[in-house]
Amino acid sequence: MLARLLRPKHEASAHCDLPCGVYDPAQARIEAESVKAIMKKYADSDDPVFKTRALIIKEQRAELVKHHLWVLWTDYFKPPHLEQYPQLHQLFWDATKLAGAAGGKGTVDPAQADELLAKIDEIAKIFWETKAAA
Repeated sequence: MLARLLRPKHEASAHCDLPCGVYDPAQARIEAESVKAIMKKYADSDDPVFKTRALIIKEQRAELVKHHLWVLWTDYFKPPHLEQYPQLHQLFWDATKLAGAAGGKGTVDPAQADELLAKIDEIAKIFWETKAAA
């Protein structure tokens, strides 16, 4: 009974403390593009100081990719979306793993970034389909 009385009358969720309802997979894509560009600059450089800086920044950007993907997954997509798009779990799993491999795991292979961008594009397609249906 006490739990029922203390339960909020209205429930809200968002990717920030103020439920603005603004979501867009473009945020993850921009950071993933940055990861890829940094990988290319890293490969083109012979300067060890520059290469060290590039790795640090690449890993930071890859963490932002994961953050933006997690926000979409945990805050935007709901059970009805999963019913309509049962591949969502696997898409997010694959994309966040690729972001981790492209960032925190230390790869500098642009092909890995291309795979990540492809997964983000698949997520974006579903995202925009769900937005159009809402």
